[in-house]
Amino acid sequence: MTAQPVDKNRLGEFLRVNHAGERAAQTIYKGQLAVLKGHEHEAEIQHMMEQEVEHLETFDRLLNDYQVRPSALDPLWGMAGFALGAVTAAMGPKAAMACTIAVEEVIGEHYHKQVEALHAADQEPELKETLARFRDEELEHRDIARDNKGEEAAGYQILRAVIQTGCKAAIKVAEKI
Repeated sequence: MTAQPVDKNRLGEFLRVNHAGERAAQTIYKGQLAVLKGHEHEAEIQHMMEQEVEHLETFDRLLNDYQVRPSALDPLWGMAGFALGAVTAAMGPKAAMACTIAVEEVIGEHYHKQVEALHAADQEPELKETLARFRDEELEHRDIARDNKGEEAAGYQILRAVIQTGCKAAIKVAEKI
């Protein structure tokens, strides 16, 4: 059975949603840093943010290379990300790490599906490699947050469920708008 090719529209959705997600991700960490400045986790959060900035810059370039428009809601993704990061950090360092776990689990799976689609269709080997690297870095962020006791946050399961539901909804919207 031959895999379905990833058509130009679907590839555009991949790039648009990934750009939007990276816009939100780097601002989540900026929001966390605004609240947790000087905290023992500051260096780790800074490291994760710097990787997200690199991801965003890569998708800025890829949008241009593939002539794909960014999400019309791009400013919203940045504002929502900052607010999510700041609010969870204000709830405490463990809640900030719980936020990171929740987001990065969804994003890791999201990138994995894109990598698998490109692999099955035998398309876009360089993009597939980039997405696989970004997936691995997102999962590294999840692991850092687990190591920093994110799963011990008060109301972890509820917080995780709410954040993941929001992430999944944002993915569907950003693909199209």
